[in-house]
Amino acid sequence: MARCGRPTVWAALSFLALGVACSRGPSAGSAGPPPAPVVVAVVEQKAVPIEIHAIGNVVATSVVEVRARVGGELKAVHFREGDTVRKGELLFAIDPRPYEAALAAAEARLARDQALAKNAHDDVRRYGELIQKEYVTREQYDRSVAVAAAADAVLAVDAAAVRSARLDLGFCSIAAPIAGRAGSVLVHPGNLVEANGDDPMVILRRTRPVFVSFAVPEPSLPEIRRRRSVGPLAVRATPQGKEESAREGVLTFIDNSVSLATGTIELKATFANEDDALWPGQFVDVVLTLATEEDAVVVPSRAVQNGQQGSYVFVVKEDFTVESRPVEVSRTLGPDTVLTGGVIRGERVVTEGQLRLTPGVKVVVKAAS
Repeated sequence: MARCGRPTVWAALSFLALGVACSRGPSAGSAGPPPAPVVVAVVEQKAVPIEIHAIGNVVATSVVEVRARVGGELKAVHFREGDTVRKGELLFAIDPRPYEAALAAAEARLARDQALAKNAHDDVRRYGELIQKEYVTREQYDRSVAVAAAADAVLAVDAAAVRSARLDLGFCSIAAPIAGRAGSVLVHPGNLVEANGDDPMVILRRTRPVFVSFAVPEPSLPEIRRRRSVGPLAVRATPQGKEESAREGVLTFIDNSVSLATGTIELKATFANEDDALWPGQFVDVVLTLATEEDAVVVPSRAVQNGQQGSYVFVVKEDFTVESRPVEVSRTLGPDTVLTGGVIRGERVVTEGQLRLTPGVKVVVKAAS
């Protein structure tokens, strides 16, 4: 009897152990997967600008190609390449001696003809007295009047020649027609310059103030015009890769036609540029601010996901489960996105860890990395 009872006891113990093991398995699995770690941000409501972004380039407000108005030997250059010159400042000097001689000759001719004209008018006066006494004929008197009139005409020609010679002499000194920055000197002392030649002697560019030219899509034009009719529109220009050099200007020009080739319209903004931060020909990032939208709903751009049904965000609820919420995107402003619906101020949206999420999943909030 003892031998037959021992296997029965071992079978009972094995069955009990199996029952304990089976009861532990389902108990461990009932806890489910651990919460998904995520980073969240709070939906904000704040004032944000309504902006149009574009790429523009800096344009001098005035460009003058300086040329000689008289020919001759260039005697001196009175500035250095790259200098900022004032309006009226002497730039070049051409040998004045031939023009001084021409002026002296013109003045001498004028003096000679003035003496001849005076004599002709004296004859008219004398003949006028003599004709009253019938000592000379009417024909003689009329001839003296004609000679005096011809002498006056010669005087007018001589005076014009003197003025022309004086102008030519003045053109030997070439002054800056505008205030601006000088480019390369393209002719040097000792060279002969040609009057009104094809090649400029130097090119001046006015950079204070300066224009920034940029193009925007045609659909933006009505809103720009409407906003500009209310007041000046601010424009910010930033040299590419140099945020610290951003400068503020004002929109001052809208072109009178839309480009048929590109479907855009050209705009220009004016910048004081007193520190020369903006350089002609330079490409800049342009931001045209149309207005400021008060109480806009804003979330980090990283929170917005794109799916087959459109844009959506994951919202963390009070019980730390997530909900997929469709949203309407108005515009993106760098790291922030403005929404027109879907979430409200104070709600928490997921900005990192979306790949592990589905609606209803529990999450644990961690600090941003």
